[in-house]
Amino acid sequence: MITRSAARDALLLWLGSRAGLLMATLLGATFAEYAGKWRKWDAGLFITIAQYGYDGEPGRPPDAGLPAFFPGLPVALRAAYFVVRDWETAGLLISLVAGAVAVVALARLAELEGADGWMAVAALLAFPMAVFLAAGYSEALFLAFAVPAWLAARQERWPEAVLLAAGASCVRITGLFLAVALVVEFAVRRQPVRRAGWLLVPFLPLVAYSAYHYARSGDWLAWKHAQEAGWGREFVWPWEAWRRTWGSAMGGDDFAVAFRMEIAGAVVAVAVLVWLLVLRRWSELVYTGAQAAALMTSAYYLSIPRSLLLWFPLWVLVAKVATGRRWVIALYVLIAGPLMLLNTVRFLSGAWAG
Repeated sequence: MITRSAARDALLLWLGSRAGLLMATLLGATFAEYAGKWRKWDAGLFITIAQYGYDGEPGRPPDAGLPAFFPGLPVALRAAYFVVRDWETAGLLISLVAGAVAVVALARLAELEGADGWMAVAALLAFPMAVFLAAGYSEALFLAFAVPAWLAARQERWPEAVLLAAGASCVRITGLFLAVALVVEFAVRRQPVRRAGWLLVPFLPLVAYSAYHYARSGDWLAWKHAQEAGWGREFVWPWEAWRRTWGSAMGGDDFAVAFRMEIAGAVVAVAVLVWLLVLRRWSELVYTGAQAAALMTSAYYLSIPRSLLLWFPLWVLVAKVATGRRWVIALYVLIAGPLMLLNTVRFLSGAWAG
């Protein structure tokens, strides 16, 4: 039932979807066994950093890709571990709480834009990549900082906005794009220059993280070089990235399906960028466009569909279209929801799901 409170609606949708996801995927396992099934791909790497730091597990070969992961989630994992004493459960708990914060802020942001808040939340939660909001990944924690930061900026509460954005910058490199977008939003709103100094705050975590790795390894750009070493994310021209991805998508191996998902995600991303350009939403265009440019000039497409989870302007736009046209959100959920459940099953089985 839809209420008159954006926050309550968002929490009902969030907790209801988490309960439904749990029932659909538990499949008779004990909770400890179930929590262990979520330690897949990056979730395991975050736990490794939380346990042992960026040098990795003692006695095992060092993982050159670990510095690609910013310290926000590993620090949160260590804090949660003191409470639950299980690393996998700690990751699930962080995503549960952070996701609740994020969806409440998203609903309020959508309502500020004149849309039904619950529709923005429903669009996000039914998205095929929404499994990563439940897993011990950094998406939910990032959104828990980023969406309230943007909401505060829209309400011209700049000290609060930049402090929250600094929190987002501790979690993912995407915080850098958010920080730049806040500068654009500040300029578009023609705010007093005397307040512009606040805009430096979200860049400070990146500087501090770079300095940490410089002290550790002598490399100011360790996080970038880790992306190259761990995932081959080297800069190429966008047409070359497309060519390589297309060739992999047309192959017959197990990753062909994943690369087809990447291409679909890229098509959606470009469509959203055009949409924002037509609407002249300059700050949101900078936030999303910078991410798209970074992902589409990598050696091949990787995690583009998953990155769309972080595009909160997209979910607000979907809500604006669907407001007054409930059939739009109903049709979207009917199509996207089963794909989300399928992708969740893929993730829990160990398949690459984005």
